[in-house]
Amino acid sequence: MTTRRILATVRFLFGVFTLLVVGIQLGVHMGHGYSVLNFFSYFTNLSNIFAAAVLIVEATLSWRRRELGPLWQLVRCASVVCMTLVGIVFLALLRDVDLGSLLPWINVWLHYVMPVGVLLDWLALSPSRSIAYGKVAYLVVLPLAYLAYSLIRGVAIGWFAYPFLNPASGGWGAVALTCAVIAVVFVTASFVLVAVANRLRRYGCSLPDHTIAGPWWSAKW
Repeated sequence: MTTRRILATVRFLFGVFTLLVVGIQLGVHMGHGYSVLNFFSYFTNLSNIFAAAVLIVEATLSWRRRELGPLWQLVRCASVVCMTLVGIVFLALLRDVDLGSLLPWINVWLHYVMPVGVLLDWLALSPSRSIAYGKVAYLVVLPLAYLAYSLIRGVAIGWFAYPFLNPASGGWGAVALTCAVIAVVFVTASFVLVAVANRLRRYGCSLPDHTIAGPWWSAKW
């Protein structure tokens, strides 16, 4: 088996196992009578599902010696940034918070193993083409959409996924300040990851004889 296919297999197993882990935790969550919608309102769960799906797609493409275009690479970058944010925010703000029904080993996988694994995957298997820095702004759409959803829903039902989003913990000023800091971290991480990938892409593990797949995904934009 070639190095490409070995790496593709590792990526695929990593992605599938993460989906399995999220599924197990969902079962535990439901077993305690908690809301399913609340479960899928955690940025951690959404980001892990997103990153796992990207890994599975990347593994399939790599196995077939194919590559999607710039738009897909931006999607992949978004998954890496989201997972990086998951790791940073957990260590900075949530490490000592009561995690409720979250199983300890699942906590380690979702908040430590996956962020590190996805980041290493991005660095070791960088996109074969540069990502325009002007496109980094598009990455902010995901956290902004999540933030809007979380705050609107939180106010409506009186439940917030994270303490730092709950105005009862220190008022809306504290919420706004924390969100602003997280936004700065997110944007900074995005630029750093793109810059590193652009710098190291020629040293990545992608083979030069790939085939670009799909006119929409491979279109320049």
